[in-house]
Amino acid sequence: MDQHNLFASVAPDFTDVLMAGVDEAGRGPLAGAVYAAAVILDPNQPIDGLADSKALTAVRRELLATQIQERALSWCIASASVAEIDSLNILRATLLAMQRAVEGLSHIPQVAMVDGNQAPKLRCTVQTVIKGDALVPAISAASILAKTARDADLLRLHETYPQYGFDQHKGYGTALHLSRLREHGPCDEHRRSFAPVRKLLAPVAP
Repeated sequence: MDQHNLFASVAPDFTDVLMAGVDEAGRGPLAGAVYAAAVILDPNQPIDGLADSKALTAVRRELLATQIQERALSWCIASASVAEIDSLNILRATLLAMQRAVEGLSHIPQVAMVDGNQAPKLRCTVQTVIKGDALVPAISAASILAKTARDADLLRLHETYPQYGFDQHKGYGTALHLSRLREHGPCDEHRRSFAPVRKLLAPVAP
């Protein structure tokens, strides 16, 4: 099937085909991997309350993530490492994580609906949907799985590097994180291609 990269601000109707929703979490942070998820929902096991993961509380996200994993026809969570982010750039690493998520599905989708306006290269038709995480339930489900997986990963990073406060800011460039970065310098999980981290690694002029 040919790949098509289309742009839409409303959700098209793919009721009669096997459709996967795809979304990412963690493009903006200064540390940690970028995550992506792909979800094929089961119409016979609906899940109430699916929405953009950013609009949900942490408790609600975790509850929905469990329901998605129990009820979806197929789901997969994947990531691209900090090393891949630094070598490829964050956009290409994000698309790689999405590609891995779709390829990891136990069912092969006919269509992948991807949040935003950038699409990974897939072996199925690709439809990009701006604000898709709020418009398409399968993309909402993917956003929830990607977000909860990445948050869990940052809690693991906090156990290894407690001095940075990853449990509080999840790697984003908050005032607390930037202060800890200046105090302790970057760790192995910081993205050296991102300007705030790169600046700290630059040699000091005499």
